[in-house]
Amino acid sequence: MNIIYAEYNIHHNSIDIATAAGYLLRIDCWEAEKDLKIIPGSECALNALAIDEPLEYARLYLDGNLQVRIDAEDSFELL
Repeated sequence: MNIIYAEYNIHHNSIDIATAAGYLLRIDCWEAEKDLKIIPGSECALNALAIDEPLEYARLYLDGNLQVRIDAEDSFELL
């Protein structure tokens, strides 16, 4: 699947990914994050990731690694 673009959709709080085949994948950020264990600092990092790097956010979500990314962010805050 060749990706044409990925962007954060502020109106739906989602990541929208368009493919060369004409498909649109929409990842609802609220649904993606509802079961994650986060603190305010890591929540800000997730928001920045969704807005600034939506394709990376989508990749982490689809791979099931959003919590791993959050845990890494949290460990940096302790230093």
